[in-house]
Amino acid sequence: MKNKDLAKLLLRIGVGVIFIIAGWSKLSGIEGVQGFFGNIGIPLPGVMAWVVALVEFVGGIMMLTGYKVEIPGILLAITMLVAILTVKMGGDGGFSGMRLEIMLLLTSLALSMMGTGKYSLDAMLGKSG
Repeated sequence: MKNKDLAKLLLRIGVGVIFIIAGWSKLSGIEGVQGFFGNIGIPLPGVMAWVVALVEFVGGIMMLTGYKVEIPGILLAITMLVAILTVKMGGDGGFSGMRLEIMLLLTSLALSMMGTGKYSLDAMLGKSG
């Protein structure tokens, strides 16, 4: 059974839901995120906390619905790369501690390259990839 469009939908659901929940969590506790970013040396932690929270939340919604996934796919991948380099790499968990971030980085990039498929908002708008 080959159904690339269904496979894209399943990937989008997984990535989208994870990022929506992560983004909402950050938006709901933005002061804590700002403090954490400041503690780990992220420049402009007050601004970057909002940027990351909005990229994850809005990008997750765009992934889930299949709307212009090229844009959030790249932004979400960058967010995961920064998380790996600033928080996860060298942490106590080693590779095990960054498996989710690596998978989200690669899946976000892959979706940005593959497009949304026919089960998407893009398809409903006549712009399916």
